[in-house]
Amino acid sequence: MTVQRGLRTGLAAVAGLALSMTFPVTPANATTATLQPASPDAVAASAADQAAAAGVDHLRKGAQEGFRRVGLTPGGGGLFYAAYERTYRGLPVVGGDAVVVADGAGRVRGTSAAETAAISVDTKAKITAAKATEVARGQLSKVDSVVAPKLVVLAGNSPKLAYEVVVAGTKATTPSNLHVFVDGATGAVLETRDDVKMSNFPAAAKTTSNDVSTLGAGNSYYAGNVTIDTTNSGGTYTMRDPQRTNISCARQNGSPFSGPDDNWGNGSGTDLETACVDALFGVQTEWKMLGEWLGRNGINGNGGGFPAYVGLNQANAYWNGSSTTYGRSSDSQRQATPMDVVAHEYGHAIFQTTPGGAGSGNENGGLNESTGDIFGAITEHYANNAKDVPDYDVGEGVNLVGRGPIRYMNQPSRISGNPDCYSSSIPNTEVHAAAGPQNHWFYLLAEGTAPVGKPASPTCNNTSITGIGIQKAGKIFYNGLLKKTSSWNHKAARKATLEAALALYPGSCTEFNTTKAAWNAISVTAATGEPASCTPQGDDFSVGVTPAAGSVKPGESATVAVNTATTNGAAQSVSLSASGLPTGATATFDPASVQSGASSTLTIATSASTPDGTSTITVTGTGTSGARTAQYKLTVGTGGDVRTYSNDTDYALNDYATVNSPITSTATGNAVSPVKVTVTGTHTCSEDLRISLKAPDGSTYSVKATGSLPCTDLGTRNYSVNVTNEVAAGTWTLVVYDAYAQDTGTLSSWSITV
Repeated sequence: MTVQRGLRTGLAAVAGLALSMTFPVTPANATTATLQPASPDAVAASAADQAAAAGVDHLRKGAQEGFRRVGLTPGGGGLFYAAYERTYRGLPVVGGDAVVVADGAGRVRGTSAAETAAISVDTKAKITAAKATEVARGQLSKVDSVVAPKLVVLAGNSPKLAYEVVVAGTKATTPSNLHVFVDGATGAVLETRDDVKMSNFPAAAKTTSNDVSTLGAGNSYYAGNVTIDTTNSGGTYTMRDPQRTNISCARQNGSPFSGPDDNWGNGSGTDLETACVDALFGVQTEWKMLGEWLGRNGINGNGGGFPAYVGLNQANAYWNGSSTTYGRSSDSQRQATPMDVVAHEYGHAIFQTTPGGAGSGNENGGLNESTGDIFGAITEHYANNAKDVPDYDVGEGVNLVGRGPIRYMNQPSRISGNPDCYSSSIPNTEVHAAAGPQNHWFYLLAEGTAPVGKPASPTCNNTSITGIGIQKAGKIFYNGLLKKTSSWNHKAARKATLEAALALYPGSCTEFNTTKAAWNAISVTAATGEPASCTPQGDDFSVGVTPAAGSVKPGESATVAVNTATTNGAAQSVSLSASGLPTGATATFDPASVQSGASSTLTIATSASTPDGTSTITVTGTGTSGARTAQYKLTVGTGGDVRTYSNDTDYALNDYATVNSPITSTATGNAVSPVKVTVTGTHTCSEDLRISLKAPDGSTYSVKATGSLPCTDLGTRNYSVNVTNEVAAGTWTLVVYDAYAQDTGTLSSWSITV
């Protein structure tokens, strides 16, 4: 029997089964008197199981194959995603996994399956398990432990019987938890897959009944003073989260930090307890974001998480399949635990614990790395921390090797070798560079090509895109990820996210059209069987604000035009509200409700006590079809005694050298955002210069990133730098780094207006 399978999604008309086919669910032991309605997840699981048993569409299977459900995850739009492991004559098939999408009414809404040829192998190995272990041990330079070999079928173009042996240890100096697939007939190594995902930046004990949940006071290096969930057991406090299973933080190879009080860290970049404050705050924030924004239950989707360790003596961080570990910056001044790095490593855990697991290959690996970056950005935006301002730069806070961020999501090519666009070379591109295209897609989906207050993002097809916001983009990305299989690639991700956009936002085509436009913009072409277009269902409307940003002094007011439009069907009444106002400010709408298509005037009145800083105010319109939002950025500030200060010292701008030029300000109050910076100098290629501004409290802000060729001379340039709650008085330092060789210059002067 010949079985053809592929990484296609959707439910074709096969054996009389159609896209909205319903499988009735009746408990086997039910009677007329006792029959109770089944829960939506049980109905969906039963429908998915019946579809898998029937071999529908991409779930086709040979006579000796079967599917075993290994997980069921709720997504958005009332859908459930059932993950399946393929079996062959009782053996697990690695790479033969599948996903069935069903709803709570018992309708199967789609399927996907990893690519594999028909399976026909002898299930009796010709080599021993001991021999397979010996071969597997030889793949690492140092072996710490070995899991007993198990027989599996390794799927692919030519399926083979293999021993899967997991060996833990080190490969050279790099930690490894390596899955080695040894040919059951010849003893050759067929494939290896490493659980360890290094960031490559150029199990905790269960609580006992005597444990008490407490809110610890953390002195974080990156986020300021924060609260973290800790455990109190008999008067001893421990950096173990009693509410989130397996979330804790410890030194490498040690137990979670503990002490006689619930105060943690000293705010120092070299202190490991402080590093654990940042790590715990990061993963606990990510956990909250997953639940509140995406509907995921914990890191692993089943209410569980993984411990964190700090103190790795490398400029790196990694996920090893069961925990995260964080190192330090190359100058040993900071630990690698800013929120986006912590969320990135736990993003690998999410990728591994969604259907299809970690998979293999560089394209899959690039999508895995991008997943970490995306979860890092979403978590930062959810936290909206005043000190670690949300952005789409990866690892900018730790400045791991002295060159600023390690990746830029708005334009990945700002780092040499990282592509903005998908091409046929991606499957052979190093995984961290291969993260570029999907990172770029996500930025375009969330923010668009020319967002207010964020960097522009040029497209690969010269189109312009308006973003839909990071929360919507995150939901679409995550629900697409729930359809992942082990042979995940960009075309599959495109198709899955388009299907997710339709399911999540049935009343609007904006989300679908933007998702599609963003994939087109990074050169990922249409996948076979993807939804070609969107037809909105029911009435819908949109909300926008003009202008998108403004500034006032304390006690003054800002006015904003709130515009609504009917995007589908009939007009509806829309009530307006605002959230995210700074302290002491109020918002009024005139009128407070409108028919979609009409406008209102929003007045934001600040008080004399409203603190300086920039706030993102969310304007929400609520109608019968749901809530629609728009964002307005309001900057409040007097700056106290505002003055301009300058430094006229000459500094040589040599190849790969860093200049630190200080200015001492005596201005009172907080700095007015944006801070004005003027730089004068000579340099044969200003595009090679990366310029940042360090505030008196150590916060670092990007002034100018490296650019693309052709080269231009530096001359005099003026910049505006958005800052948040920075005291004006103190030492401000301009940091200029020459990122490339073969050019010279001089920084002759610079000034700052705070």
